[in-house]
Amino acid sequence: MTQPCDSPVDLFIIGGGINGCGIARDAAGRGLSVRLAEMGDLAQATSSASTKLFHGGLRYLEYFEFRLVHEALTERETLLVAMPHISWPMRFVLPYHRDMRFEGDTPTSKLLRLFMPWLRGQRPAWLIRLGLFLYDNMGGRKILPGTRTLDLTQDAAGKPLNPKFTHAYEYSDCWVEDSRLVVLNARDAEAHGAEILVRTKVVSAHRDGALWHITTESPAGTRQHLARTLVNAAGPWAEEVIRNRIHIKSTEGVRLVRGSHIVTRRLFDHDRCYFFQGHDGRICFAIPYEQDFTLIGTTDQDHHGPPGDARCTEAEQDYLCAFVSEYLTRPVTRDDIVWTYSGVRPLYNDGATSATAATRDYVLSLDSDGAPLLNVFGGKITTYRRLAEAALVKLAPTFPALGNKWTARVPLPGGDFPYDGVAALTAALKADYPFLTDYWAGRLIRAYGTEAREVLGEARTAADLGRNFGATLTQAELRWLMTREYACTAEDVVWRRSKLGLRLSEDQISALAAFMAEEASRGK
Repeated sequence: MTQPCDSPVDLFIIGGGINGCGIARDAAGRGLSVRLAEMGDLAQATSSASTKLFHGGLRYLEYFEFRLVHEALTERETLLVAMPHISWPMRFVLPYHRDMRFEGDTPTSKLLRLFMPWLRGQRPAWLIRLGLFLYDNMGGRKILPGTRTLDLTQDAAGKPLNPKFTHAYEYSDCWVEDSRLVVLNARDAEAHGAEILVRTKVVSAHRDGALWHITTESPAGTRQHLARTLVNAAGPWAEEVIRNRIHIKSTEGVRLVRGSHIVTRRLFDHDRCYFFQGHDGRICFAIPYEQDFTLIGTTDQDHHGPPGDARCTEAEQDYLCAFVSEYLTRPVTRDDIVWTYSGVRPLYNDGATSATAATRDYVLSLDSDGAPLLNVFGGKITTYRRLAEAALVKLAPTFPALGNKWTARVPLPGGDFPYDGVAALTAALKADYPFLTDYWAGRLIRAYGTEAREVLGEARTAADLGRNFGATLTQAELRWLMTREYACTAEDVVWRRSKLGLRLSEDQISALAAFMAEEASRGK
């Protein structure tokens, strides 16, 4: 059944990743009418497959990406203030050894080969320290502590490491729950009047005069839409949208780069992260994850084939295990792996010689031959908010009454508390709901912030929250996710709205899926 066209919206956005949802939130808050269509779940692809970091990109300094690094470093503290429940500071330990090498095709390595050939590709300690000095000072840092030098023979960070590493540098970056960030942006966009459509695929779009005519398909049927402007934020599918759904000739496209990660049982006892440098010039993180695990990643491989087919291959698993085993006293093997994931980064195709060298900066391309079309290429989670502001600068001539930018430091849902207030908020929640364990209360605050109380409602016992699906996931929380956070399947819940898939058995996840299907059939 085909539904008739609604009245035109100002902005129709294709893609429910961080860029699409960030643009939707910003635009709706400036007074534009916005509709967003995502063919699957929010953050189903790239935006839930990151290394979960708000970071400036220390290694991008080697590529002279100074504008990108400055913007990202500036954004770290802006974002910490706006979402203290799903983002927090972390300290990174960068062990140093004189055998470390540059990747061969970076601008920095080429300069050193020219002017200091005796280094033979080595990363000298003075250059790393210079990079960290720039990293500390390029972004107007006020909250995060600066770099310090560690004696690994004395510091706890040295205990898990090979004894050959005797000193390290420790610097600051930030963690973020990437897929929750996307959902909260979508929720805030909706709170400002946007319409968010999940499981809704754009099958075609064409210009007719001053309007875009867009056709979507969803479980509810085919629907026609009208829009004054179309935004293509389809991520890895952006080029496919241009060629096969909008049918516009363009020389611009994306370079698909696969980033794979492995998760193991916890490999070390402290709460700091490791920044490891490989013999091939690549870098790898080992990060405390979900309290009981360690996240290791990422790879950089050109990806061929459908973006949705990205998987962490056995070769990539072996590569990551071997990489971190060069640093750790106890080698990591594939037997230690409890989960893997892989995503495809839709980098702007700048013709770089390698996947690692391809720019991480974003490119916004406006086609004004008729009703405007804005194509979004590339981008990083750290700079998503600035990307959204830049997108609206591009679109401002189309909307003369567009409001001013407004999103900096404005809390996302649940984030209306001080950036250092998680402990106090968790303690207060436990005091008001005494049946919560430490883990349970902490998990709820880290997911929902001040909205955790809305999730729990008037419950006085755990039984008041309804069925327990395992790992503290209750019926009350599940209904919140289904009615307030667009969750439709068990996968949405246990791998994107949370990472409870690491703690639930296959039988428990199957029971959850059956319950959600039954709830959906009832229209609840």
